[in-house]
Amino acid sequence: MLTMKAKYALRALGALANSDGERLQARAIAERSGAPEKFLEAILVELRDAGLVESRRGQQGGHALSRPAEAIRIGDVIRAIDGPLAPVRCASVTAYRACAECPEPDACALRALMRDARDALAGVLDGRSLRDFAGVDAPRAGASA
Repeated sequence: MLTMKAKYALRALGALANSDGERLQARAIAERSGAPEKFLEAILVELRDAGLVESRRGQQGGHALSRPAEAIRIGDVIRAIDGPLAPVRCASVTAYRACAECPEPDACALRALMRDARDALAGVLDGRSLRDFAGVDAPRAGASA
């Protein structure tokens, strides 16, 4: 399940994608994305640490995408905020952990099913860029939310 934190992260990145390269203060991003400012500030730190956003302090400071919106995959944003896409750890590519109660993970029908589900979800989320998302769902710079 997608958390509210990930939804706010995607909306914030959408606002940055639509800022025409202008650095935005957290307050402006919060207004454009509908996210609570204090919560958004913590999310922006996580996005910065994940290499998706760059931040500067000072008069000319603010937040901007670290690379073009076309180069940021939605799946990478969700992984940065919510962790692996797999519905169970044993189906995860990035955070695999065998189930304690499973005697034979390689022959487990449930694991195979969940790997298929993970692959389908990853195919959609990794197949869409932030530009794709921002062009449809994110408020445009200067537009009222």
